[in-house]
Amino acid sequence: MHRLELTDLTRILRIWGGEEECVELTEAVQDLYWDELGYDSLSVLQTTGTIEQKFDVLLDGELLELGDTPRRFLELVNRVLGSRAAV
Repeated sequence: MHRLELTDLTRILRIWGGEEECVELTEAVQDLYWDELGYDSLSVLQTTGTIEQKFDVLLDGELLELGDTPRRFLELVNRVLGSRAAV
């Protein structure tokens, strides 16, 4: 089963969000909102597109609204990936 890990998410976000302006994603900051971490909605949208391509899945637009922190985003993405693997 494929899972998106925090390190994968960090790597992808750095591509779209810029390494200099953004906070390192660690367990300690996973519950902060994207904007508090220095990521704008475009960075998160582009990250979602990259994840869709990498894992060959379609992520619902609701994911962007509900996945307002790295922890919630990972939970939602991994829920989709888990349900896809179960099919």
